[in-house]
Amino acid sequence: MIKIVTDSSVQLTAAEIKENNITIIPLSIEIAGQNYVDGEDISRQQLVEALRKGNIPKSSQPPMGRFVEVFDELGKDGSEVVAIILSDVLSGTFNTAQSAAQMTETKVTVINSKSTDRGLAFQVLAAAKDAQEGKSVAEIVAHCADIAKRTTIDVLVDNLDCLVAGGRVSKMAGMLTKLINLKVIVRLNDESLDVVAKGRSRKTFVKYCSELAQGYEDNPLCELSLSNVGTDKEFLDRIKQTLLPQNQDVPYLAELTSPIIMTHTGLNAIGVVTLQEKAVR
Repeated sequence: MIKIVTDSSVQLTAAEIKENNITIIPLSIEIAGQNYVDGEDISRQQLVEALRKGNIPKSSQPPMGRFVEVFDELGKDGSEVVAIILSDVLSGTFNTAQSAAQMTETKVTVINSKSTDRGLAFQVLAAAKDAQEGKSVAEIVAHCADIAKRTTIDVLVDNLDCLVAGGRVSKMAGMLTKLINLKVIVRLNDESLDVVAKGRSRKTFVKYCSELAQGYEDNPLCELSLSNVGTDKEFLDRIKQTLLPQNQDVPYLAELTSPIIMTHTGLNAIGVVTLQEKAVR
């Protein structure tokens, strides 16, 4: 038997977690000097409220011991484990999971998803289905790699406070961008997180999504997620209609993203996460 493990940056519904028997290892968040465990003693909505109060959180990866304990427990019955972890561009969690895999007697394969949020979920759900169908670890690894190539994650960042606090943007740049109300769009690539567009209003986001939609004519969408940080529904609907102008019958999810992602993106950010028919990277 093969069991599937992932981390709490993933965007999965409660039903998906239960139906697919997925084990999630939580990351941690620090707010005003107090530490919280993602999904255990702080919810996604609570972190949105903390951001609205002006508290800028910090994130941290799970302790290696937590991974080892989970791997040990899941392997007690002789099962193998496939752990699909958020991109190493965003966190050191992948390296921690790899080290933990060397410290357990359970046979563990760790996959660097090169993704996160719903993009990570695309791989996790596919792996769970493959495992249920009796496919091998090698087949699961190959399937996840294929999905990674067909996934894009663009983050529409409404304000740079959290990026500045996290050291990804200098404080001087942060001060200047506040003066001109700069909005930025970043794309998660295999080896980097890159700024791909910027402007002075939310119209920048709509224009960029319109450009994305043009690409779907030759490479249709299979799924769309607008994971967000408390963004108003009206604007989310506008982005959805821009991306899917013909009201295509595409599986769609618009939920709060994980606290881990919120710590980097800040309030009102939107993650445009897509799965397309053909490779995009």
